[in-house]
Amino acid sequence: MIISRTPLRMSFVGGGSDLPVFYRRFGGAVVSTAINKFVYITVNPKFDNRIRVSYSRTEEAKSVDRIRHPLVREALRLLGMGGGIEITSVADIPAKGTGLGSSSSFTVGLLNALHAFAQRHASAEQLARESCEIEIDRCGEPIGRQDQYAAAYGGLNYIRFNPDDTVVVEPIICRRDTLQSLQEGILVFYTGLTRSASAILKNQGMGLKTGRSKQGALRRMVELAGELKARLQANDLPAFGEIIHENWELKRRLSQGISSPAIDGWYQRARKAGAVGGKLLGAGSGGFLMFYAKPERHEAIRRALSDLRPVDFRFEPQGSRIIFVH
Repeated sequence: MIISRTPLRMSFVGGGSDLPVFYRRFGGAVVSTAINKFVYITVNPKFDNRIRVSYSRTEEAKSVDRIRHPLVREALRLLGMGGGIEITSVADIPAKGTGLGSSSSFTVGLLNALHAFAQRHASAEQLARESCEIEIDRCGEPIGRQDQYAAAYGGLNYIRFNPDDTVVVEPIICRRDTLQSLQEGILVFYTGLTRSASAILKNQGMGLKTGRSKQGALRRMVELAGELKARLQANDLPAFGEIIHENWELKRRLSQGISSPAIDGWYQRARKAGAVGGKLLGAGSGGFLMFYAKPERHEAIRRALSDLRPVDFRFEPQGSRIIFVH
């Protein structure tokens, strides 16, 4: 039996610049961190030659081609694995539509567990690259590349997406007290709304092909990712809230589906209560709202958003890991 543990992620600045339609022309960059909420994948030998897959539903198939879950089917195809295997998954956070990169964490964790099951080691770069191939190339999801690399590498990173499709992960190095203060300043709330990230990103990608104003907004968001990296490495924490606020205002212009009257209302209430900046995590339209504020303003913000559920997140330094082998 093999069990992998793979973190979800929280993206701060630059989201959307990891879409191929953009970075292949202009280059992209994001600042994001893995968080201490995880997807767990178990891979176990099965006594017969069938394949059993258990997630929100349970499948039992005679062959890989008969598996309905596209990520599982394509992962097994990519790695050349067949029957006699049982795969299960559980997650700390609802699996879809929450803006924390759960689909990519699932894929990265699945690949990690399958490689280990086959008695092979896979590097973080390999896991991220193969996950992109499965989600984007094989399954045709209109998504970007940041989630796969955040899940595979872990930690707080500046991630660059080059026009030649290469990806560079640069850890952000700052003082321990800076990192601690950053975590202490962040509040996260669950909106209770879920959405299809694929639909929003597909619409966003279409707009980026011809929309010069949208391209300009996203190019500025890439600049903000570089600025945030530099500020954090200089231990200049007060700039964090203003940068993520500018990023959110720019992101709202990329597609009509990113925000909503309800989300705008929550954001304005949080700002009035003392939040310096914030953003909706993920593609938009639902999931988790993240804010940055001085700790003494946190209680006022919680009162202002009493209709939302606060969730405690911490940064996670490690990426996908094999935590059990028997």
